[in-house]
Amino acid sequence: MSSLVWISGASAGIGAALAAAVPYPDARVIDLSRRGGTAEHFQADLSEPADWVRVEQHFAQELSGYDGERVVFIHNAGTITPIGPAHDVDAADYTRAVLLNSAAPQVLGRAFLRATAGLSCERHLVMLSSGAAKTAYAGWSSYNAGKAAVEQWVRTVGQEQDGCRVIAVAPGVVDTAMQTEVRATAEEAFPAVGRFHELKRTGALSTPAAAAAGIWSLLERDLPNGSCVDLRDLRA
Repeated sequence: MSSLVWISGASAGIGAALAAAVPYPDARVIDLSRRGGTAEHFQADLSEPADWVRVEQHFAQELSGYDGERVVFIHNAGTITPIGPAHDVDAADYTRAVLLNSAAPQVLGRAFLRATAGLSCERHLVMLSSGAAKTAYAGWSSYNAGKAAVEQWVRTVGQEQDGCRVIAVAPGVVDTAMQTEVRATAEEAFPAVGRFHELKRTGALSTPAAAAAGIWSLLERDLPNGSCVDLRDLRA
């Protein structure tokens, strides 16, 4: 084994596509999620701070004495739920979303950087972002804020790192279960829902496989540390 790859949320959607498309033939691929997919599974609820501690311990254990060629962590896990005005959504669901979308990427990213700090191999930390990091959508406050936090964290940590490359990537609008959930939302809760119906109707959605291929291709690009990129801009 010359490559060790972690992907959070690899049980479905873009995460599962990333796990299926790992470009390193001999890689060991570990899914960090509640449910698990086809990859090796480390069970964790990434909206639970207690499980962040378990993931940090897991990183440290797996990387102790590691002598492979590269290590990669792609943090993909996130949630769009709950959708609706911040004052009107369920408090527990909203708290879970804030922890998963805003806090978990920073805490787990720091844990990966700490665990890999003593390694001399190739190191990559990739955070999934969204156009929602820059465009505010009424009804998506926890998701918008979470993705904006991810990008600012990446910009900052990218200035600190000279050993691990840290980037954020927005994959575009991808045809996943999350998009199905968005389109099923009433306009009262999400006023922009019509735009997403139109994207589906016109075939403008990307596939998880295409998004995964684009994300993996970034590891071969000479991107400055701390870059926040959108796959749609790279294809333009």
